[in-house]
Amino acid sequence: MKARRSLGVTGTPCTGKKSVSPILASILGMAPVDINVVARASHPGEREAAGGELAVDTRVVRSALLKRGLDDVLISGHLLADVLARGELEFVAVLRCEPLVLKKRLLARGYAHAKVVENVEAELIGVVLDAAVRTFGKTRVHEYDTTEENPQVVARRIAGDYRSRARQGQPWRDWTLDYDSSTKLRALFVSEGERRAPAST
Repeated sequence: MKARRSLGVTGTPCTGKKSVSPILASILGMAPVDINVVARASHPGEREAAGGELAVDTRVVRSALLKRGLDDVLISGHLLADVLARGELEFVAVLRCEPLVLKKRLLARGYAHAKVVENVEAELIGVVLDAAVRTFGKTRVHEYDTTEENPQVVARRIAGDYRSRARQGQPWRDWTLDYDSSTKLRALFVSEGERRAPAST
């Protein structure tokens, strides 16, 4: 009997999932499945909020994914740990990005300041990584720094680890160690306009 092949790619928005996942799927000969696309298809008629966000029922999205099947698929999206369960994926790649670089990516994509802060904070403290480890188990979760790496390089690295069944070799990335002062934290969470505004009494 052929063993099921299933791989997940997740990470905070703008860490590189949409760039890395198609390349990785092609390398491994898997069908790419974007959770966001499935979510929109399974919530017809629902209006998206400002910024393109859609309030979804994760149970509905999970049902839609399971109907499609989990054989020979690469499922990507930041909701991965919310819609799938332990044992349903062989391997989970969590993409990470240095928070200040991530902030610039989010702003370039047109995210509102509140969503930039929300996502940068999530990346800083490893919210998506923590969710993946809790859901899928640390032996199946691996993290990859996309801050300066080309998507093709990241995809090849993930493919190599998946094929060799390598385990996470390094300690989990802790960005908070790099942001050890109020000045550095302000650079992350305060907008340019707020930083430049004159002091008032």
